[in-house]
Amino acid sequence: MNILELIQKRYTAKKYNPNKIIPQEKIEDLKEILRLTPSSINIQPWKFTFVQNTEIKAQLATASKHNQERVNQAQLIVVFSVADDLDAFQTVVENEFPQFRVDWYNQIKASMPESNLKVWLSNQVYIALGVGLTASAALGLDATPMEGIEPDKYQTILNMTTYKPLFAMAVGYGAEDDLNRLETTPKSRRTQESVIETI
Repeated sequence: MNILELIQKRYTAKKYNPNKIIPQEKIEDLKEILRLTPSSINIQPWKFTFVQNTEIKAQLATASKHNQERVNQAQLIVVFSVADDLDAFQTVVENEFPQFRVDWYNQIKASMPESNLKVWLSNQVYIALGVGLTASAALGLDATPMEGIEPDKYQTILNMTTYKPLFAMAVGYGAEDDLNRLETTPKSRRTQESVIETI
């Protein structure tokens, strides 16, 4: 299957089969794929928390608004978090990156208010979500992007101090009676003419 066919067949699962187990090798592949996500100046300001523990998932479900059922049903929840403590992230940058990237980041950091820097860092994490959704489909898994979470509660449940959750992704196998399957609800997108301009 080529990439176009993959994207045409991908859909957002609204209901999962909680009894169908994801092979661990696919989970390990997804971890590595997310680690390899590109980011501006390769700054990688993220943490990906893979949650399979049913008790932790149940706690996260209570802080997931309209996504509660999906969090409980899906075999895996991936929480996408951004560096929130900029002093702590500065240490990461200085310890893990080559000097030219440290200098580059410091120039960007000095050029904007802290609030704008945090927005820029958060924007990088959205790139990872797109990679994660596409990778899940390529691995034969269904996935649901979930901005409908309570980040502060997720942060507490996951005992995070220097990173802040932005959104999550449920991963598993869609239920046969999921009404969002393409055979029931065909993919709906604006026309190419509406969203693509060729100059």
